[in-house]
Amino acid sequence: MKYDRVVSGRFIERPNRFIARVEIDGRIETVHVKNTGRCRELLVPGCTVYLAESDNPARKTKYDLVAVEKVTDRGVLMINMDSQVPNDVAEEWLKGGGLFSREAKLRREVKWGDSRFDFYIEDGDRRAFLEVKGVTLENDGVAMFPDAPTERGVKHIRELTRAVDLGYEAYVLFVVQMKGVREVRPNDATHPEFGEALRTAARLGVNVLAVECCVTPDSIAADGTVRVEL
Repeated sequence: MKYDRVVSGRFIERPNRFIARVEIDGRIETVHVKNTGRCRELLVPGCTVYLAESDNPARKTKYDLVAVEKVTDRGVLMINMDSQVPNDVAEEWLKGGGLFSREAKLRREVKWGDSRFDFYIEDGDRRAFLEVKGVTLENDGVAMFPDAPTERGVKHIRELTRAVDLGYEAYVLFVVQMKGVREVRPNDATHPEFGEALRTAARLGVNVLAVECCVTPDSIAADGTVRVEL
């Protein structure tokens, strides 16, 4: 996944979930934030952010905030925080044979039961549902999900468990929007119900996987699997 026309800026503030104020070449711009999560540990005043210029002249904001540099004890982490991109990353990874054959048929946003799953896959005799979770929260080399309570996420995991009962394969795929973490864990401190639902689903046959990503200011791509610690 690649962005066009990316510029760097200095983050100033985030008045609400949807916009931020960023200094670009000495001028202050109001930009769209492509992640409605809290992201408090990422959007720190003065940090370097990266913005993709929109090609829609009718938009109120000229730029989308898509990535940020996070300063850690281990150096600077480049983190993509575009909440719309993990499904695209997952699709590229799946089409490249990351989990199924390259001939597998993929469908996105498939309604099943009371949920809409990110992917439905047919590969020979295999039938599978896959739900993608983008991860931007990191602490000392450990990536965690979610960064805020997600009842929708709990519902999806329970529906995946039901799919397994009916003979489907089922997967939760964490797309870690950075490179260099040791493992991925459920964030029990923020939403213990999600962690418990995930552990129960894993015991009942739902496959829980994670991939980390190579991230640059203008690109993101899956770059290998990461251990999931439940």
